[in-house]
This record gives sequence, C-alpha cells and structure tokens, in this order.
Amino acid sequence: MKLARTLQLDISDENVFEKPAPSGEWAISGGFEFSNWNEADLKGKARQAFTNGWYSIESGGRASFVGVCNITEPELEQVRRTLAQTFVDHYGAPNIDAAYPVACEEIDQMRNMCEDFEDNTLLMVSRTLTELGVEETYRSRAPQDASLEAFAVHGSVD
Repeated sequence: MKLARTLQLDISDENVFEKPAPSGEWAISGGFEFSNWNEADLKGKARQAFTNGWYSIESGGRASFVGVCNITEPELEQVRRTLAQTFVDHYGAPNIDAAYPVACEEIDQMRNMCEDFEDNTLLMVSRTLTELGVEETYRSRAPQDASLEAFAVHGSVD
C-alpha cells in the first residue's frame, strides 16, 4: 500500500503557508478545507494554501510537495483515526462514527492515486475555483538518481 508524506525541499513553505507542514507527515490533498470558499477568501497565505498546498494529517499544515512511499496497515489505521478526529475537532463532524467513513474516503482517494506511482515520486497539486466548486489537478515528477552536482557543499577548508 502507498500513501504520500510531506516534503520540504527548501525553506519556501515556511514563508508561503500560514502553517507549514514538517517533512515526513502523512498527507492528502485536503481540498475539503476549501469547499465553501469564494474569491474573497483567496488572499495572502490562504491563497497559497488553496492554490498548491497538500494537507498534512498529523499537524494540519500545508506542504508544496509530497513523496509517494509505502504505508503499513497499522499506520494507515492511525492516520484514518487522526483525520476523523480532526473532522470532529475542527470541521464540525458530530462524532467519530460519522467522521471515520469520510476520513477513510479522503485517504483512499490519495492512496489510490499513489498506487500509480513509483516510490519517491514527487507529487504537486494545483487548485482553481470554478462555478462548480474547487477543481484539482495533479502533477508528478518521477524519482531520479541524484548526482553529486545535486548536493550543495557548505563549509571551509580551514
């Protein structure tokens, strides 16, 4: 089974999102957060989260990139329960029993998408607001072997 984890490739997420997600947290699209938004809501850092932020299940933060990786059944069950609790605590679900199937659906959508990709594939999301609601599109970048030129070396010979 596969899901995606948040990645911070540089410090830009720290500057563009109100609540940046740390690297390594399980992630889903998180478009549900914007279901009742309109153009007036799309300002500043909220616009950036809407436009291209993945949702971190653990922290509720946003990340520009996620990477596809394997998830175990116990880990999957934990993220389902965590997201269901978030729906109760922050999004108005009446209780865990009502929130759990919705959390499973959100996670399964992401899991199904991730199954089509190799481990370590980078995924990006783009959202637009249309008359019919939020439209999401996804892009991917296949994993590549890193060459020595890909690494920055800092320090001094002294």
